[in-house]
Amino acid sequence: MTFTSIPVVDVHALVSADDSGRDAVVEELGRAAREVGFAQIVGHGIDPTLISGLKTAAERFFALPDETKMSVYIGTSSNHRGYVPPGEEVFAGATPDHKEAFDLSIDLPAGDPDYLAGNPLLGPNQWPELPDFEKPVGAYYDAVFGLGRVLLRAFAETLGEPSDLFDRYVTTPPAQLRMIHYPYDPSASDRPGIGTHTDYEMFTLLLPTAPGLEVVNADGDWIEVPYRDDAFVLNIGDLLEIWTNGVFTATSHRVRKVAQERYSFPLFFNVDYDTRVEPLERFVDADGPRYDGVTAGEHLFAQTAQSFTYLRNRLASGEIVLPDNARPLYSLGREAQRSAPAV
Repeated sequence: MTFTSIPVVDVHALVSADDSGRDAVVEELGRAAREVGFAQIVGHGIDPTLISGLKTAAERFFALPDETKMSVYIGTSSNHRGYVPPGEEVFAGATPDHKEAFDLSIDLPAGDPDYLAGNPLLGPNQWPELPDFEKPVGAYYDAVFGLGRVLLRAFAETLGEPSDLFDRYVTTPPAQLRMIHYPYDPSASDRPGIGTHTDYEMFTLLLPTAPGLEVVNADGDWIEVPYRDDAFVLNIGDLLEIWTNGVFTATSHRVRKVAQERYSFPLFFNVDYDTRVEPLERFVDADGPRYDGVTAGEHLFAQTAQSFTYLRNRLASGEIVLPDNARPLYSLGREAQRSAPAV
């Protein structure tokens, strides 16, 4: 279907003790996931003090000198955590993105067996030596990750499955929080702030501080996501598109014309690294599945390794290799469906 606006869904009935209206909210979420792939989530119950604490931490970190930020450069980590300087990330052959970021995920101890075994996405965060940074960022992460668990159950229900269908796959997932800073740039109107892409995980919960996000509809038209200071932007990722055999769509999106300074905080909700993701039987007809299955963490690592310069250099040198059957960048989502059949 061709959409021309982004639906707003009030999820109070999902996060409160009052179940009245729950079924209607689940239906709304399902409709947004099927028809748009995006929604604005209000009534989410996240404490505003957690949001303000995160924003303050981001402002303080990105105001540090470049050499201080580079002391926690993501390329010095073994599990993709830390500072991402401008130009480090490139989507699908596009120009380097005009942004900087700090990436973190579920903070596992240094003795975690997966980390010690060399898992490329699990383990401890690489925190900067900045007072009052780790605690507010971690508190925000935990709260929004909890909201993601609630929404994951609602997605299972709207698919006609038990609400706990996905729960067993969410123990220590590589669910990344990105703290992104788009500096003031008066020339930004003719280059992307972040290039066209889909998100690689289950879904994303994005907290922006200004307009700039656009999504593409089935006709190829770009639709602006209106900025709301009371909303999270929810969008479907690659894994839910595969799991539903394309019933849910990972709609392609971009950030454009970022003239003013802007911060953006997406949490990419994911399932555990070794989770096998294949189309659910109820969505596969006589013609068979439209998608090959993937291993959740391998898919995320493969897409990441193809878009970050430091990892692309390691691929080129043979230091690392892509997982078997790794998908190329930008092979899922509404734009990909318009141009080629899914595989």
